[in-house]
Amino acid sequence: MLKEICKTKSGCFALFTVFLIVILALFGPYLSPYDPLEIRVDEILLPPSLKHPFGTDLLGRDVLSRMIYGARISIEVSLVAVGLSLIIGVFLGAMAGYFGGLVDQIISRFIDIMLCFPTIFLILAVIAYLEPSILNIMIVIGLTSWMGVARLVRAEFLSLKEREFVLAAKIYGASSMRIIFKHLLPNALPPVLVSASLGMGNAILIESALSFLGIGVQPPIPSWGNMLIEGKETLEVAWWLSVFPGLAILITVLAFILLGERIQEITNPRKK
Repeated sequence: MLKEICKTKSGCFALFTVFLIVILALFGPYLSPYDPLEIRVDEILLPPSLKHPFGTDLLGRDVLSRMIYGARISIEVSLVAVGLSLIIGVFLGAMAGYFGGLVDQIISRFIDIMLCFPTIFLILAVIAYLEPSILNIMIVIGLTSWMGVARLVRAEFLSLKEREFVLAAKIYGASSMRIIFKHLLPNALPPVLVSASLGMGNAILIESALSFLGIGVQPPIPSWGNMLIEGKETLEVAWWLSVFPGLAILITVLAFILLGERIQEITNPRKK
């Protein structure tokens, strides 16, 4: 799979970027040159230099160190949120696609109702009643992002359940749960992987937007989103406070989108 992804320039860029972000998230405390929370009143708003490659902020904190820690927040939020959305979406999609009939109608109507609400407004409405925290953001994003996965899995199950290997499993007396999770689900995973990659980028974007609005990750915990809002007031005199976090969000989200598209090209025979 990795060799196939790297056969194109966009695939190599996406894989390298995602790998780099994951490394920064895992080993941030060892890679950051400074403590991201340490205030230095004698180094306030220093421009990018050899000592501080991304400059310093309004409290003299090193921007590069805060961005490295911000990568950890972004990866944590996206992993948990996407994992939760996959669990819900795969389960409901599998039940609807395999059993059909009344079960399919109930789940499909529920999906349609959820899709009627714009995701970002649904998230804002829920967050408004909860205390802003990383855990709440993870859960809310996951609970409002599963509908696309459910529809994909449902469509795959509707197509696969009439195949010969499924009929053979039924003849040999395999239970419905065994057929779903051992025979059908592994064959329905390719579109789920694509959806997961795109969902990672979307989760990072939503977390950054919520933090930018002040209802996401709360200071002094560094997040790319709240770093953007901190630099908004000083954009004319300290451009680096907004430019570098903005570029990090742009490049990371783009990498996940390109990775998802590349996986789709590899796993979808029609794309080859």
